[in-house]
Amino acid sequence: MSKLTLEKAKEILKKHTTEDHLLIHAAAVSAAMGAMADYFHADKDHWQAIGYLHDVDYEKFPNEHCKHVRELLELEGVDEEDIKTIISHGYGICTDEIEPTTDLEKSLFAVDELTGIVHAYALMRPENMDGMQVKSLKKKFKDKRFAAGCNREIITLGVGKLGLDLGVVMQCCIDGMTEHKSELGF
Repeated sequence: MSKLTLEKAKEILKKHTTEDHLLIHAAAVSAAMGAMADYFHADKDHWQAIGYLHDVDYEKFPNEHCKHVRELLELEGVDEEDIKTIISHGYGICTDEIEPTTDLEKSLFAVDELTGIVHAYALMRPENMDGMQVKSLKKKFKDKRFAAGCNREIITLGVGKLGLDLGVVMQCCIDGMTEHKSELGF
């Protein structure tokens, strides 16, 4: 088995996900993960692939999220390390199976919810992603009523696991999502 590529991740996700909002979320997390890979000088395509495929079981099993990742991805020949990485983003939320320990796992855990806040903020701005600033995003982050479905505690926990400042991770999300804004519908 070889490392997961973004091309392969897109091929796999199409088999399990049809809802547009889930595909856009996959693209947003993938974009953010690419920027996180750049930050950590890691394999960008691989990190983007992990981000793209992270919710592979969500549409079919929303109440058992992360519990069906292995069965879906083993059939596709996805590497066990990649499967474990994807499962780890649900640690303490919908599974206690695998705690995020690597920079890749911790990044996925941190940006998953954060991309929702970035996306919601972009939707309300006339310029969408263009020129988005961390300072303004932090104000939206502090407003619990804004993008209320995005769990700030999980984001804060994930950023803390990385040992980074929230602003650094926010900037990565902004950079990655700006780079892929057309794929995100902006």
